[in-house]
Amino acid sequence: MLKAFRSRWQRWVNQRIPRADQRVFGQRSIFILPTGAGVVFTGLLLIMLITGINYQNSLIYLLTFLLGAVVVAAMHQTHRNLSGLELTLIQAGDGFAGDTIPFRLRAVSPRHDALAISLFCDDSQLEHQHVPAGQQHDMTLAIPSYQRGYLQPDRIRVETRFPFGLFKAWSWLRPVRSGIVYPNPLASPEVTSTVQDGEEQSKARSTDGNDHADIRPWREGDLSQRVQWKRYARTGEMVITDWEGEQGSPHWLDYEAFRGVGRELRLGYLAHQVMERARNNSRFGLNLPGQVIEPDTGAAHANRCLKALAIFGLEQPREGAPLPHGTRSDEVGHRSPKPSVVGEGRV
Repeated sequence: MLKAFRSRWQRWVNQRIPRADQRVFGQRSIFILPTGAGVVFTGLLLIMLITGINYQNSLIYLLTFLLGAVVVAAMHQTHRNLSGLELTLIQAGDGFAGDTIPFRLRAVSPRHDALAISLFCDDSQLEHQHVPAGQQHDMTLAIPSYQRGYLQPDRIRVETRFPFGLFKAWSWLRPVRSGIVYPNPLASPEVTSTVQDGEEQSKARSTDGNDHADIRPWREGDLSQRVQWKRYARTGEMVITDWEGEQGSPHWLDYEAFRGVGRELRLGYLAHQVMERARNNSRFGLNLPGQVIEPDTGAAHANRCLKALAIFGLEQPREGAPLPHGTRSDEVGHRSPKPSVVGEGRV
């Protein structure tokens, strides 16, 4: 019963407050209710009124009506404090999974000061923000992320309890813009790219009996299929075979190089490699199924690669299907990414 009521309430709110990166709060979008302190205060006024009626005491009447007028004035002031406030999402940030993603908002109150404004989004909060009349006030709300992908908050709650805390007025901003959550970087094993410079298409190089091989000791992180298990059983020495025929271009970070590894783990490995190459200012390209980013250098190139890893295999959030905290659910579904090329020379 309660779950059904909440579902109907959420649908009603979503219809009344559609998604938008900018909202001006007015009569139709502001809600107001007494706080716990307001309920207790109203109860005390009722007791004082009953006492005044019982004893026919004019001073009790006077005090009761004066305090009642304060309650009514506080209610109007609390509503007015939020009325006319314009809130705009001007930047949705990015970061790695597990970090807090900054969402930068700008508030403008054209007619009067907006005092003690608070923002909430699940476990994140930003309290006691003051917006002077006619001036812009920028605020940053840090929202936690848990998995890679799009981070689109379902609702950012805007609330005020000014002046006396007897009432709370609130509304929501339901942003359209999404933050980007990069995969959590994971130290990758030593693998070789399957991409060669100058190839028309990304492909794996075949290994045959004529290829030369290098033998080296096993290191943590090496793939188990590269271990010479027969030699290990015979001598107890665990070694790895690196085939010359498997060597691709060192300028490419390749999704297909991590064979036998799950998608999320591959993306974590690639994110770590991107960060390492960017730290060393090395030239590199990124090869993903359906997308190729040509080799380049610089922070902008690294950010483009990290974004490609973050949204790989995911759809842009739409109305009615938010993806909070960068998570992905089977109910939403995944579509294969459409082939695209960033740069020149590859299809």
